[in-house]
Amino acid sequence: MVSAESILAFAALSLLVIVIPGPSVLFVVGRALAHGRRTALETVFGNGVGSYALVIAVAWGLGVLVETSAVVFMGVKLAGAAYLVYLGVQAFRHRKELRAADMKAPGAERGDLRTILDGIFVGATNPKGIVFFAAVLPQFVNHSAGHVPVQMMVLGLAPVSIGLITDTMWGLGASAARSWFARSDRRLSMVSGAGGLAMIGLGVTVAATGRAE
Repeated sequence: MVSAESILAFAALSLLVIVIPGPSVLFVVGRALAHGRRTALETVFGNGVGSYALVIAVAWGLGVLVETSAVVFMGVKLAGAAYLVYLGVQAFRHRKELRAADMKAPGAERGDLRTILDGIFVGATNPKGIVFFAAVLPQFVNHSAGHVPVQMMVLGLAPVSIGLITDTMWGLGASAARSWFARSDRRLSMVSGAGGLAMIGLGVTVAATGRAE
C-alpha cells in the first residue's frame, strides 16, 4: 500500500500547487460574492467531489486519455469554461433580485443539490486539476506494491482534503466581505454582479489558456 512518506510528500507538493489561486478558488470566491456563504460552502463541497472524481478517473486510466488527447482535453475544458460563463451570466442577470433580507438564507434560491452539482461539474472539468492529477499523481505510486489504482485513490485524498480546507477559507472570507455589502440593497446588487462578472471572466480565461493550465 501507500507509504506515509509518499502521502506526506504528495501532500506537500499539492499544498504548493493549491496555494496558488486557480479556477477552483476563483469560482468559490465568485459564488460567495454572488450568492453568499451557504452557496460558497456547498460549492466547495461539490468542487471537492468533482476533484476526487478526477482522481478516480486518473486511477482507472480515463484521466490519462483526457490529458493526452488534445481533442478530448479541449472538449472538457471548453465545456467547463462555457458552464462558468453561464453561471456568471445568470448571477449578473439576477443581481437586482437580491435584497438584504434574503441574507437569512443565502443560496436557497438555487437549491442545495443544484449548487453542489454545479461545484461537481466545475471541479471535474478543471484543466489545472486534470493536468496535475494525470501528470503528477502517478509519480508517487509504488508499482512494486501493487494495487496501483487504490494507491492513487488514497494519495488523491491529500490534495482534495487540502483543497476543501483552503477553498472553505476563501469562501468564508469572500462571504464575510459580502455581508458588509448586504447592509445595503444597492451594494449587495453591485457585489453580486461583480461575482457574476468574475465567473464570466474566469470562464473566458479557462477557455483561452493553453494546455499548460
